[in-house]
Amino acid sequence: MVTKRKIQRKCVDFDGNIFKPQAIPMKDIEYVNLTKEEITAIYYADYEGYRQVKSAELMGISQASFSRDLAIAHKKIASALFDVKALLFVKEPIEKLQEENTKVKK
Repeated sequence: MVTKRKIQRKCVDFDGNIFKPQAIPMKDIEYVNLTKEEITAIYYADYEGYRQVKSAELMGISQASFSRDLAIAHKKIASALFDVKALLFVKEPIEKLQEENTKVKK
């Protein structure tokens, strides 16, 4: 069972709502939700090149939580690339997504 997060995480602001393969209409493609926490983890670790401890400090969370967010984000991005899915960037709080169970669209 998923429990609600107790900490308010500090996340980066980003532009964009979706990243999808070219020439495939949105109605014909599955998508994967990336939460703002997962996008922030990717930003700090992969784009900025910070180590996990520094990234976790910037987000105001533990290194273990950061590591978990990063691993989940990497898995979702790999799934989108290799299974030809769109990435949907969700800016809503993570609790709403957990209640919806990250819908998959056909």
